[in-house]
Amino acid sequence: MMGLLVFKERLKEFYARFEIYITPVIKFLFSLLAFSLMNKNIGFMTKLTEPYIPLVLALVCSFLPYGAISFLAAGFMLAHLSGISLEITLVMAVFIVVVGLLYYGFQPGDSYLLVLTPVFFLLKIPYAIPLIVGLSGSVISVIPVSCGVFIYYTLLYVKQNAGVLTNDMSVDQVVKFMQLMKVLLSNKLMLVMVTAFALSLVVVAVTRSLSMDYSWIIAIVAGSIAQLSVIFVGDIVADVSVSVIRLLVGILFSIVIAGIYTFFVFAVDYSRTEYVQFEDDDYYYYVKAVPKLTVSAPDVKVQKINARKLQRPQR
Repeated sequence: MMGLLVFKERLKEFYARFEIYITPVIKFLFSLLAFSLMNKNIGFMTKLTEPYIPLVLALVCSFLPYGAISFLAAGFMLAHLSGISLEITLVMAVFIVVVGLLYYGFQPGDSYLLVLTPVFFLLKIPYAIPLIVGLSGSVISVIPVSCGVFIYYTLLYVKQNAGVLTNDMSVDQVVKFMQLMKVLLSNKLMLVMVTAFALSLVVVAVTRSLSMDYSWIIAIVAGSIAQLSVIFVGDIVADVSVSVIRLLVGILFSIVIAGIYTFFVFAVDYSRTEYVQFEDDDYYYYVKAVPKLTVSAPDVKVQKINARKLQRPQR
């Protein structure tokens, strides 16, 4: 445990010292991963699948805020979708514009979740998203996470029905647009996942803000149970087919990820909790103070000791 705490403190010191260089690198890797996964899963426009395209775009994104990265990724996605269906491109464009106007005009800070949520789905660790976001964000973060779930299942639908979307030219565009909207909004699995993620995020965000010991650990467990409960109910009521083994493994792996995140962000020593009471002219204040679990990194100094030369006795 002491070794992990020392490692944590050294990481914090390293990041504080080289933040100006580390942040662009993180943005570059995040963007490169997003563009590469889109090329791999919805690479319908062959010109964008060239290896240098994601590299150049990721390099540009390393100097942009996360909000700009999200909308650049949205443009990249729309360009790919336009290579298969004009109607599905219009659906996604309208969706992105509505989300941008209704949400990101006043809460742009977590716009990266629009991209990060589908990325976690593609990496097969989607259940970690509501846990991590609930621990670090607010209840309103449920909006971009839910939108990210919708984007993922829309892209999954396009990937699975690419041939039908490309060859169905006899149907009127307006009728085809309405059919697509109906199909997407009636996706039972997507609706169950949106409900599970939203409920889990709210449970985690509310629980971790409570004034009780081990609130973050309890929040992770409660959020995981909320996800499992909604998915199991959806499996029974909405006849949604979900692999139980894959679901349980994904939940357990997500708990581990959230636990590691908690250790590096919110490690406290509840054994040294203090309760303070004071007052002013209008109020009494009752404060619970929990010290952070920190340790000073050892300052190791190596001192070289030279052996004294033996002096020969004088004759």
